[in-house]
Amino acid sequence: MEISDSEVTPALNAHNKDEYPPMHTAEHILNQTMIRMFGCGRSRSAHIERKKSKCDYALSRSPTADEVSEIERRVNEVIDADLPVTAELMRREEAAAIVDLARLPKDASETLRIVRVGDYDACACIGAHVARTGEIAEADGRFSIISHDWADGTWRVRFRLAR
Repeated sequence: MEISDSEVTPALNAHNKDEYPPMHTAEHILNQTMIRMFGCGRSRSAHIERKKSKCDYALSRSPTADEVSEIERRVNEVIDADLPVTAELMRREEAAAIVDLARLPKDASETLRIVRVGDYDACACIGAHVARTGEIAEADGRFSIISHDWADGTWRVRFRLAR
């Protein structure tokens, strides 16, 4: 949605975090990889930091060692594809046709910012991202899962970007 000079610039909700763009973009890629591999939703909760991060996913079982390796491979494949990362403003009803808005805060603005990682992922997000996925590897190296555990239907994964 392009905004003309005659329109008022929409007010988006304030952001309460200062993410490290390469890691935050890697989280988007990981979320979509989990959706594609396991049919789960995006992470239930996430703690994204520069050195290491974690996400929790609703899964009925823990991924096998081969599946964990496959998650890493797929995330790195998307990073290596050097996909463009773009943001687009759109009205909530238009966004609902593209992304899941179930976890959108009740006080979210009518205009949403949809972030796309090429044709791999799209979600409503107000955080900071790289301009293209190749910047993740250029800045920090490869995506790797450093530990994971499963309990009571939640798979917690800790990951980092490192050379």
